[in-house]
Order: sequence, then structure tokens, then C-alpha cells
Amino acid sequence: MKRDLEKTRAALIEAAEKLMSACDDPDEVTARAITREAGVNLAMINYCFGSREELLFEVFSEIHRNALVIYPGFVDILNSSLPPKGKLVEAHFHTMKLMLDNFKYCKALTKYILITRKIGGDRMSLQFIQQHFGGRKTEGECRLIAFELSGLHELAVLRYEEIKTLCGIDLMNDDELREYVCGNIERMLGD
Repeated sequence: MKRDLEKTRAALIEAAEKLMSACDDPDEVTARAITREAGVNLAMINYCFGSREELLFEVFSEIHRNALVIYPGFVDILNSSLPPKGKLVEAHFHTMKLMLDNFKYCKALTKYILITRKIGGDRMSLQFIQQHFGGRKTEGECRLIAFELSGLHELAVLRYEEIKTLCGIDLMNDDELREYVCGNIERMLGD
């Protein structure tokens, strides 16, 4: 039974990834389309993942994990002697770049992530924020900063075209993206 469930999970992940890669609009990738592609019953998405959005989040999370393999220099940066604020900049810069490169997932998941994610659930950001403040802020305050920073950046990716048009900041340009991330981190972390 457990083996069948794992096969079903794998089939759903593969189907969701295939459909997201091929679609023009992520709204086309419905639960019905995913289960039809996977050859399983519609109820299996909820049984295996809880929702279509949780399934798509699992697929994007796999892309994120694979990005660490594709960009090994990123891991080196995070393990370097950079100060915590510098590591936070790198983490958010690379995450936003990954989200922009995989915009369909961002469009499909941002609302879900912002509404359901635990505040401060981003452990990497939380770790760097806590290190930066060195006990001057409580864990709760650091969790809130991590949540606010991640939420701001997720929304910015979702609205990147409007930010370019209305604010003159092209988040698709690496230099402008890095400057945007640095500015936000400075505002939130101060000192």
C-alpha cells in the first residue's frame, strides 16, 4: 500500500512538472489536468498532498533543491565568511532570480504561500537575521522580519512587470535585482 502511494505521489509530481513546463498560463494546470496526465483518481491530489497548490509547491521546492546543485557557488557563498546580512542578500537575490526564471510557479503559488506559510518559516533567512541581530531582537521579532522580507520579495516577483513600468526597476536585470534586494534588507535590518 505504501509503495503504491509513493508511486502515485511520484506520478502526480511528474505530471504537474510536465504540465507546468508546457503551459502558457498556470491556471490551465488544474487538479483534473494533473490527475488525467498522471492516470490517477482526482481525489489522490488531496490525499497525497492536501491540495493542488501543495503539489505545485512540492514541484517548485524540488526545482529549488536542484538549483543548489546547478549553482554550487551559492552554497559556497552561504558557507563563506560574509557577514549574516551579506548572506541574507545572496539568499534572497538567488531565490528571487530562481522565482523569476520559473515565473509560472510563482504566479500559481504566491497567494498560497503568503496565506498558508508559517510566519518566519524561512529558516535560512531567519538564521541570518538572528545572527545579524545577535540577541538584540527576540526570535519572534526575527521571524516577523523574515516573513515580511520574504513576502515582499514574493510579491515583487509576482508584480515585476508593473515594478519595471511604474518604478523603473527591472528585476530581470541582475544588477537592479541585487540593488533592490540590498535596499529592502537595509530598510528591514537597519544598522
